[in-house]
Amino acid sequence: MEDERGTTERVLTLLGLLQQRAVWTGPELGERLGVTPRTIRRDIERLRALGYPVQASNGVGGGYQLGPGHDMPPLLLDDEEAIATAVSLLAGAGSGEAALRALAKLDRVLPTRLRHEVRALSGSVVSFDGSRAPIDPDVLMTLARACRDEVEAGFGYPSSGGVAARRVEPYRLVASGRRWYLLAFDLDRDDWRTFRVDRMTEVSARSWRFRPRPAPDAAAYVQENVASRVYRYQARFLVHAPASVVRAQIPASAAVVRDAGRSRCEVLSGAGDLDFLLMHVVVLGHSFEVIEPVELGERCRVLAERLLAARI
Repeated sequence: MEDERGTTERVLTLLGLLQQRAVWTGPELGERLGVTPRTIRRDIERLRALGYPVQASNGVGGGYQLGPGHDMPPLLLDDEEAIATAVSLLAGAGSGEAALRALAKLDRVLPTRLRHEVRALSGSVVSFDGSRAPIDPDVLMTLARACRDEVEAGFGYPSSGGVAARRVEPYRLVASGRRWYLLAFDLDRDDWRTFRVDRMTEVSARSWRFRPRPAPDAAAYVQENVASRVYRYQARFLVHAPASVVRAQIPASAAVVRDAGRSRCEVLSGAGDLDFLLMHVVVLGHSFEVIEPVELGERCRVLAERLLAARI
């Protein structure tokens, strides 16, 4: 058992050396690890079997080097590299879900002794993009862990009567431009809900595990909720232009654009005022038809008469 542990430690040390420098000769590696070139060759084969593409070349300047492969094998990071990676991911967490997924994976294996350093350093990192809603990285990590570990989460959230305590089964975190949203099953309201992360307070993950229930498509559900459901009026338009063209004209947080074939698309949007909805579709510069609601058709006529009367 001791020999097996020693071999594992030696192979991990070998991997660390290969990641530090472009090329190592067999004798150099053998001297650093205190073993023969033959043992180095066996350890290289062990790394290759684990998915690390270690390449070997002969002649002057030749040796062993870690090259690119078809798959992404595990990375071996020392303390400084792990801290730097975690801080960079925390700083970029607002840029998308990929950064948060990578941070969640690193968080799973990050030693406790390094967590305090990561938290302290992340507090000194700021973004010059003032348009992004500020998010506490610890809150994002707490919610990401709860989604990953399938445990209930609790937090305070604004309501008509102030701030209400919410108890949810978290499903997915969704990034949308300036903001992060949580799609979760609200246990007290017995339905799926979308929550803005920057509006949450006293976020905590609980110890009660849950069995995931059938869920809607997270990105589509959150987008439709943000763009339409939360408003007094929800409207659907048939726009005579390709979906790809219209998507480039409308922020994802403002409308849902669905391909309708024959260079047409359906646009779903919401607002507190019908005229506001119409003006946004008019300025796209494409012909369109109102699908719903019925009263929006009447507002089209009123708005058209108002514009015609404004002619000089």
